[in-house]
Amino acid sequence: MFSLIAAESAMFTIFVVAYIFYNGKSLSGPLPKDVLETPIFITICLLSSSLTIHFAVRALRAAKVGAFGLWWFLTLALGAIFLAGTAREWHHMIFEKGLTISTNLFGTTYYSLVGLHAFHVTVGLIAIAVAMIFTLLGEVKPEHSERAEVFSLYWHFVDVVWVIVFTVVYIIGR
Repeated sequence: MFSLIAAESAMFTIFVVAYIFYNGKSLSGPLPKDVLETPIFITICLLSSSLTIHFAVRALRAAKVGAFGLWWFLTLALGAIFLAGTAREWHHMIFEKGLTISTNLFGTTYYSLVGLHAFHVTVGLIAIAVAMIFTLLGEVKPEHSERAEVFSLYWHFVDVVWVIVFTVVYIIGR
């Protein structure tokens, strides 16, 4: 997992640097200040999901499979809310503000960076959903806590990356 996170960190670094480098270089609008709204609620949801996955792993380690299932489900729900909020933001920007990936340099770098992050959230949610199905089928046991903990490293990584993306796109980049 640490190797995957290192490789993914390098890839995200390239996208973040590209966003920063090209920020403000679009010759036509819309520009970030014209279309971006700070996604506070969905950010709180995603960052809270790091806490819920931590509690899930801790519950499984303590052989509390029911509590694990509850915390794991909350992680799934919070991540899904985040992803739905991102989709809603994109819909608004595309259909109401006219910003697409091909509109200008800002659109290209914005959708590439935020889209890369959304892809990673989607992959994480699929893995969480699969584990949730196994939990509901009674297949998850305390001896699986190490696997859950290893996966939680990926989920924490996705959250840390969002803090960077949020800062670069919605705070610095406006």
